[in-house]
Amino acid sequence: MASQAADGPETAVASRRSKITPEREREFFDAVLDQIRESGYEAVTMEGVAASTRCSKSTLYRQWRSKPQFVVAALRASRRTRFAGIDTGSLAGDLRQVARAAGEWSGKDTRLLQALGNAILQDAELKKALREALVEPEVDALREMLRRAVERGEVDPDNPALEHVPAQIFGVLRIRPLLEGEYADPDYMVRFVEACVLPALGLAP
Repeated sequence: MASQAADGPETAVASRRSKITPEREREFFDAVLDQIRESGYEAVTMEGVAASTRCSKSTLYRQWRSKPQFVVAALRASRRTRFAGIDTGSLAGDLRQVARAAGEWSGKDTRLLQALGNAILQDAELKKALREALVEPEVDALREMLRRAVERGEVDPDNPALEHVPAQIFGVLRIRPLLEGEYADPDYMVRFVEACVLPALGLAP
């Protein structure tokens, strides 16, 4: 009986996955996210990713079974916190660093958010994976910066702008391409923080 349990479905899945190296898996994930950025979620197919990575589509289907599962796995594997570790000793300094980091990655991350816009409204798992990969880690890091600033006495804990800082940062990243046809680069983001975010928090630009 113990032998049968060891050879159950989870072991079979692990055996299938072990045939793909982490480097090859990363190549698949990068390929599908790049194609989504370029063509939109609806236009991307497992066949297209297979062709671009020189593998058989059956290889991808064995691993992930469907496009939504594949994209969810790619998003979760890409999770990173670009704002993590930012601690200049002042909130103004921290937010300027946040602005630069956000601007440097805006072209990739904002484009991916836009490309997945309609799909995440229809697929709850996809929406959850996107939030886990690109939104929640950064929001948590921002809230930690704000918490430190309150503890240092830089910002009044009752300042109503505190809760809106993540929305300000993410909002301008999403809206600038629509309003001006350009992604929010580092210089633009720093100007935005200095003109809008810092004054709202009662900080000098």
